[in-house]
Amino acid sequence: MLAIVEFLEIIKNELIVVGMAALPIVELRGAIPVGMALGMGPWHAFILAYIGSMLPVPLLLFFLKPIIAYLKTTKLLHWFAVWLEKRTLKKGNAIKKLSLVGLIIFVGVPIPTTGVWTGSGIAALLDLKPSHSFLAIAVGNLIAGLIVMTFSNFFF
Repeated sequence: MLAIVEFLEIIKNELIVVGMAALPIVELRGAIPVGMALGMGPWHAFILAYIGSMLPVPLLLFFLKPIIAYLKTTKLLHWFAVWLEKRTLKKGNAIKKLSLVGLIIFVGVPIPTTGVWTGSGIAALLDLKPSHSFLAIAVGNLIAGLIVMTFSNFFF
């Protein structure tokens, strides 16, 4: 048991970066600078943040639409499901026209609310093929991560 605790202490910063990157809003855009602030090299922080940010993508692609449909049937969270669906589809108008290229561009521009969570939601709600969507999101996330890593390098 002590060995596990010691191991977790050694990889504590790595777990922080992976965990932060998996969160909505923060994603890899926030996790890369945090990793670098914790003393990681740019590529170390980038790789961990990239892995962490991609963890929720398959779950979102396969389960977001059924979850929203279920929430719409509840009294308590109906309003939230409708709001989330409208907000996500509103951001997805441009992606409808450009399909997967639009998804790459959308996720690849590192500004707030254009990351893998919103991109995955848009892909799911537009019924884009999950395997193609995953690849497009991965490429867009790679682009965003490289941009964030490059700019973060000036500060850390």
